[in-house]
Amino acid sequence: MAATSLQELFVEELRDAYDGEKRLTKALPKMAKASGSDELRAAFTNHLRETEGQIKRLEQVFRTIGEPVRGKKCDGLMGIIEEGKHAIDELDGSVLDAALIAGAHRAEHYEIAAYGTLAYFAEMLGNDKAKDLLGQTLDEEKAADEKLSMIAKSSVNREALMAAGTEEPMTRSSRGSGARRMASTSSRGHGSRAMASDRSRGGVRGNAGGRRRSRSTRDRR
Repeated sequence: MAATSLQELFVEELRDAYDGEKRLTKALPKMAKASGSDELRAAFTNHLRETEGQIKRLEQVFRTIGEPVRGKKCDGLMGIIEEGKHAIDELDGSVLDAALIAGAHRAEHYEIAAYGTLAYFAEMLGNDKAKDLLGQTLDEEKAADEKLSMIAKSSVNREALMAAGTEEPMTRSSRGSGARRMASTSSRGHGSRAMASDRSRGGVRGNAGGRRRSRSTRDRR
């Protein structure tokens, strides 16, 4: 049944969030087990505990509005979790860790948007208790997203880059040195060609002078 008021939409969004969190409690242990990074594994394990607390908060919110606690299929997180399963099946090592972080970022951003909206709806509806509970979860999701960024930047993405056999990115100075070497090589090549051309022209002029001298000698004779 479609929502016809902000209150009904608020309840529908709560149910979506509740189902999504339930699904994440099943996905996070698998992500932690698949990770090869101790730091990333710890982050997933810690966020699992946070997610369990977030489910309890949602149950409190349902009680504050007098609604039964139940979820509604969360298509958004279902898709993200499914992508994570494919990554676990198809990738390994640090490349898998990078993919797991990418998927976790998607989940966090989805939840940040969801909880930000829910907290605002609660404020609009004058439910300060619900607003505070949802705001606490919103802060946790933002912190988890920031933690993932730190892990990715400090180790995982660099290890994934090196695992692929990619050389260290060229710096500005090395690019400049390379350009200078190319320019130097090119100028030497141009110089050699120019010298060869001069010698060729000189030879032609010399031959022409020889022919003129030969004709002059025959004329005198």
